[in-house]
Amino acid sequence: MIEIAHYALLDENNIVTEVITGRDEWEVVGQIKDWERYYGAIRGQECKRTSYNGNIRKNFAGIGYTYDEDRDAFIAPKPYDSWVLDEETCRWEAPVPYPDDGVMYEWDEEKTDWVAVVWESETPEIAE
Repeated sequence: MIEIAHYALLDENNIVTEVITGRDEWEVVGQIKDWERYYGAIRGQECKRTSYNGNIRKNFAGIGYTYDEDRDAFIAPKPYDSWVLDEETCRWEAPVPYPDDGVMYEWDEEKTDWVAVVWESETPEIAE
C-alpha cells in the first residue's frame, strides 16, 4: 500500500507557492529516499514536508504561508497588524481573547477588539 504525504513548494523568499501530495518520506522507491529533495528537484524549488495534524513544522502549509527556517515552521500570513505570533504554536493571536459566550464575533482592527456579528437578514452585519 502506498502511503501519502504532503509537501510545500517554496519560492526564493520561503513563501509557499503550492502544496502537493506525494509519497511518504519513509517509503523508498528504487534509489529515491529523500522525497523533499526529489519533489524540489522536479519543480526547481525548495520543498518541505507538511502535515494536516501539525506534527511536522507546527502548521499545515497553505499557499502564501511562510516557511520559517529558524522555527522549522509554516506560518500563515499575518491577519491584522495588532496580532502577535505565538512562538510555541507559530499561530497569530489577537491581543484580546475571543469571547467565550456562544456569540459569533469578528475582529475589528480599528477598535482592536472583537465585535458581535448581528444577523438581521441572510447577510450578517457587524454591531457598532
